[in-house]
Amino acid sequence: MPTDSAFDLIFRRARLADRPDPFDIGVRAGRIEAIAPRLIADCPQVDIAGRAVLPGFVDSHVHLDKACLLGRCGHVHGGLKNAIAAVAAMKRDFTVEDVYQRGAQVLEMAIAKGTTRMRTHVEVDPRAGLRSFEAITTLKRDYAWGLDVSLCVFPQEGLTNDPGTEELLVEALRQGADALGGCPYTDSDPETQISRLFDLAERFDVDLDFHLDFDLDPSWMHLDAVCRETAARRLGGRVAIGHVTKLSMLPPDAFSRVAEKLARAGVAVTVLPATDLYLMGRDATHAVPRGLAPAHRLVAAGVTCSVATNNVLNPFTPFGDASLLRMANLYANAAQVGPDGFATCIDLVTGLPARLMNLSDYGIAVGNPADLVVLDAASATDALAAIAEPVLGFKAGRQSFSRPAARLHAPDVDSGFEADPIVIASAAKQSRRA
Repeated sequence: MPTDSAFDLIFRRARLADRPDPFDIGVRAGRIEAIAPRLIADCPQVDIAGRAVLPGFVDSHVHLDKACLLGRCGHVHGGLKNAIAAVAAMKRDFTVEDVYQRGAQVLEMAIAKGTTRMRTHVEVDPRAGLRSFEAITTLKRDYAWGLDVSLCVFPQEGLTNDPGTEELLVEALRQGADALGGCPYTDSDPETQISRLFDLAERFDVDLDFHLDFDLDPSWMHLDAVCRETAARRLGGRVAIGHVTKLSMLPPDAFSRVAEKLARAGVAVTVLPATDLYLMGRDATHAVPRGLAPAHRLVAAGVTCSVATNNVLNPFTPFGDASLLRMANLYANAAQVGPDGFATCIDLVTGLPARLMNLSDYGIAVGNPADLVVLDAASATDALAAIAEPVLGFKAGRQSFSRPAARLHAPDVDSGFEADPIVIASAAKQSRRA
């Protein structure tokens, strides 16, 4: 039994996905120092009591800058174009303070749901200027205690057709943006946008992450151009595409060919279940298509994939709580993934998005940061099935949130009533006021 009095913290009886029996995890200076059946040390301890422990969820595609907008816009059920237009109409009035406050709401939701890494897409154009970028950069610093935020700047409303946008993207990259995104389907010259963004990514040595092929017409795809550029520039493993709802409409043979192309080029795919299900197929009067790219089938074909949040409480997605466990469960339901695929669904919000984002220090392994989430379930797959709540979270070995398990208040056998202490407090206050 390893013995070391220099541990800062020990997690007792943690149930890890790759081990049948509970293990102890020793932490020193914010990093995992040891994993063993039993660690002996004189230090603070947290008894996990056999609950499932994961290495923190990874949200590879979020929009913090346009979250939590429902209270200020009339929601029009008009699909993707109307959602873009609704946000564009508000964007000129975004202030640094406004974006900061709305983004902070989502970050606090995400931390409390067990997310420890995140890539947020930030709109940069002549309407938003660099105000949103400034706000999210500050959020990245202020919330580093709870999660790591990576900023991906992108042109939501076009590049070649929107003068001044490229210059703003360049300035954001000069100021430290972590990645570069694109949105070819809103551009008057999509393939030129793709080429120019690849040029910028090479110039600044950053990863690329495109919004791509976001409709249900599989007869043409910008995916082909992205794969060609990725292969030609040898950027495999550094390019991702999000939504790609066209893939949901392909017959098996055509899907297999596209999956092989993606795997060969090294282009990753992010599926955004809440938004994709909400926006796609709105023209259908019946037999509405799901519009959900089958990530689990892509993974089986060797493609790196993730499932992510995308939008929260805005015209693109008028609901959300930043829970990636809930999003993985939603994906499994809509994609008709049974229990034999639950482990893959967990991987779609943990290890696979970490690979997509090239996070070399992710995972429960000696030497990595002690970024951990404890789920109120005996296993991660049980947690997925029941959407079990995360009950504890740690960032670099420091506790970032806690959520005690729900306690039921059954009627007392003698009195027939057991009052909730919150209700008692409220009643007492009312009595004093009277």
